[in-house]
Amino acid sequence: MDIGVEISLYPLTADYAPLIRDLVARLNADARFRVQTNSMSTQVFGAFEPLMEVLRQELRTTFAALAPAAQRAVFVMKVFGPLPRA
Repeated sequence: MDIGVEISLYPLTADYAPLIRDLVARLNADARFRVQTNSMSTQVFGAFEPLMEVLRQELRTTFAALAPAAQRAVFVMKVFGPLPRA
């Protein structure tokens, strides 16, 4: 079953852009998913299990990058599906 996930990342730090770019680049690097980015969010489309696992890993990676400086971030995600196979 394929799904779509819309993700918005809001790092609560003045230097927020690199964290967002890094997340989008990591998502784009995985050929199993179709990624579309606009000025407000990123949409990721793919099979349910691998996509949810990658999102779990990427949230952890982002939070771990912020932890040493005691910074935080907000992820807003919407999950929709099932979608027809591409």
